[in-house]
Amino acid sequence: MRLRYIPMSDDEARRMREGGPDAYGNPPEREISDGDGVPCRHCLRNVGAGEPYLIFALRPFSSLQPYAETGPVFMHAEECPAHDGNALPPILASSVSYLLRGYGENERIVYGTGGVVPTEKLQARAEELLARPDVSSVHVRSAKNNCYQCRIEML
Repeated sequence: MRLRYIPMSDDEARRMREGGPDAYGNPPEREISDGDGVPCRHCLRNVGAGEPYLIFALRPFSSLQPYAETGPVFMHAEECPAHDGNALPPILASSVSYLLRGYGENERIVYGTGGVVPTEKLQARAEELLARPDVSSVHVRSAKNNCYQCRIEML
């Protein structure tokens, strides 16, 4: 099974860089990275020390519904290329574990799929979840802060 790692869209990234409103209607905040733990949700790489980045609320769902979680994320303030989706993103190798959770076609949590997974087992667990007929995507979140990292689908 081949996995596809899906970053925040180019359109959403452009809108945020242009100062558009986030999921809560606020403009993004601009900061300078200290180089530690600032994962960009567009290129799926860490923002380097001294580089500007944006902080904003992201709701990675297509509609408002009870399971459409919203939370803080980071992104390079300057243009960066979107992750191509093919390889394990660098930001998913920067922690010892991640929270993985399966979602159905209706973007609602499939109960029993959520759990903290060691980084070295992330891909295997995502494949296991996506092999289920009731799971169409997997969200990867920080195991420490529950921040959204990216979505995984089958190719």
